[in-house]
Amino acid sequence: MSVTILRQTVIMLMLIAVGVLCNKTKLISESSNRDLSKLVLQVVNPAVIFMSYQTDYRPELARDLLFTFALSGASFAVTLALAYIFVRRREDRETEIERFSAVYSNCGFMGIPLADALFGMEGVFYLTAFITVFNLLAWTHGIILISGERSVKQVVKVFYSPTIISIALGLICFFLQIRLPDVPARAVGYIKELNTPLAMIVSGVSIANTDIPKLLRNARVYLICALRLLILPAAVVLSIAFLPVNEKVIVTVAVASAAPPAAMCTLQSIRYGRNALYASEIFAAGTVLSVATLPLIVRLTECLTNLSR
Repeated sequence: MSVTILRQTVIMLMLIAVGVLCNKTKLISESSNRDLSKLVLQVVNPAVIFMSYQTDYRPELARDLLFTFALSGASFAVTLALAYIFVRRREDRETEIERFSAVYSNCGFMGIPLADALFGMEGVFYLTAFITVFNLLAWTHGIILISGERSVKQVVKVFYSPTIISIALGLICFFLQIRLPDVPARAVGYIKELNTPLAMIVSGVSIANTDIPKLLRNARVYLICALRLLILPAAVVLSIAFLPVNEKVIVTVAVASAAPPAAMCTLQSIRYGRNALYASEIFAAGTVLSVATLPLIVRLTECLTNLSR
């Protein structure tokens, strides 16, 4: 599995390079990239998630999905606790951005292609549980962290986001065994196939706008990336690898936990007037470094789960 992840992350790095090239040649501007990002988040990702539920109902699938929800919640409990321990509040630091980047991974953009590469649509099926927990926390705790505001409206807004709606509709169709007719299924399938290339190109354009020389001189960026990519995922793996659960579930949660920092941090930093440049530096460094760290985390997961079997 670690070899599969390495191959997939190299492919994704190549697609990211295409995004960088598109930005440098002025084919995609920063404003156009924001629109493409919305397209991925609000149309393409929901299509991928919904189609993952267009499968035959099996009791073991439903059971493992529930296990994935439980393990996803446990993984966020671990990462939240450790992030607050490792990233201490100081006046001269962007503590909120650092904590957000350490806790929340790019589990949609990066997680979906990786889960698909490992286990096909079954992997994406399990990943939807992690994405659900991510959305519930990122749009509540995460927004409170970045904005400093506590809003009931923000909590309610989570439940009618395209991602959550696609998960709800997908679950209904899965349990009631409702299938899309062939023609609309093919149409949604075509949208689904856009996910990996579009998501990576958007990431590449974001990275191209980063001040690379400044990034390379900032030691804090490397510390936050080490937390996000190695220390916190390793803690998650150690917490769940020995549980008597389907290995696919454990690996899917591990991959989602080990994905690079969420692009959402940069977008919300822009929205709430935070240091978006610093957020984008962490995102850029984490995305590139994840090519090396993701196979390591998957290999660790493989070794530990084999020991427990």
